[in-house]
Amino acid sequence: METSDEALALAAAQGDRAAFAALVSRHYDRLLGFAWRLTGTRAEAEDLAQDICIALPRKLAGWRAEARFTTWLYRVAVNAAHDRRRRQAVRDRAAAGWGDWEQARQDAMAEDRAAQDWLTQAMARLPEDLRDTVAIVLGEGLTQAQAAEVLGLSEGTVAWRMSEVKRRLRAVAAEEAKA
Repeated sequence: METSDEALALAAAQGDRAAFAALVSRHYDRLLGFAWRLTGTRAEAEDLAQDICIALPRKLAGWRAEARFTTWLYRVAVNAAHDRRRRQAVRDRAAAGWGDWEQARQDAMAEDRAAQDWLTQAMARLPEDLRDTVAIVLGEGLTQAQAAEVLGLSEGTVAWRMSEVKRRLRAVAAEEAKA
């Protein structure tokens, strides 16, 4: 004599693994077919059926045996499908926003690269002494006094060099803007 679904469900709710395995074995194909009808695709149906099977031990603990097991299982499947759709809608909305943010980030990075490339090319046109000064002051973050000590110059000379770098870079930018 075959054990009823309800008896297996009650036993599975109490932690009987064999009863749980028998329930899943008995109803998995039906559950998968129903999930396919709910989702419309095989891959989604397989995922949904697996999600239901994973959650089933926890859900069985709350089963009150007021309805037939199969009726209750269909309700669990419908609720799981609704939950899955809601989660997907949230992910889709988040992904759309993420795409905008990522595009803005990529654009900003491209602008930064273009500015860095321009600065590298403009700096290459400067004499070595000016490039060395800029590399120490701006690149390494040293003060003009510290740069003067490293370069063996007066602080006033470092200040003049930085001013000269700015003047020459403005001239390069103005020249390029005309072209």
